[in-house]
Amino acid sequence: MSSPEIASLSWGQMKVKGCPTTYKDCKVWPGGSRTWDWRETGTNHSPGVQPADLEEVVKKGVKTVVIGRGMSEALQVPSSTVDYLKKNGIDVLVLQTEKAVEEYNALAAQGVKVGGIFHSTC
Repeated sequence: MSSPEIASLSWGQMKVKGCPTTYKDCKVWPGGSRTWDWRETGTNHSPGVQPADLEEVVKKGVKTVVIGRGMSEALQVPSSTVDYLKKNGIDVLVLQTEKAVEEYNALAAQGVKVGGIFHSTC
């Protein structure tokens, strides 16, 4: 199963190819995507992305995770989150969201089992 392409990105909106939903923030993995609801884990811009935010994506068997920190990189990614991924044998890229989407799509096009978590505003 391949990772879906992120078809479009603009401030506050993301579209995943093959999915009718427009996301503000989303999680993607081989074969699927869904809204990333920060309220599920109590996430906020600081301290930022928590391991709990990524568990669902990790369980999909990804080899690489791309994290989009927002258009202005306001979303933090603590070292504990990066360490969680590395301890699970997963490569991680933490980038500004537009760059993160470009990298994610490039990896997906190469057939890499890539997952991502993206914030589309600040």
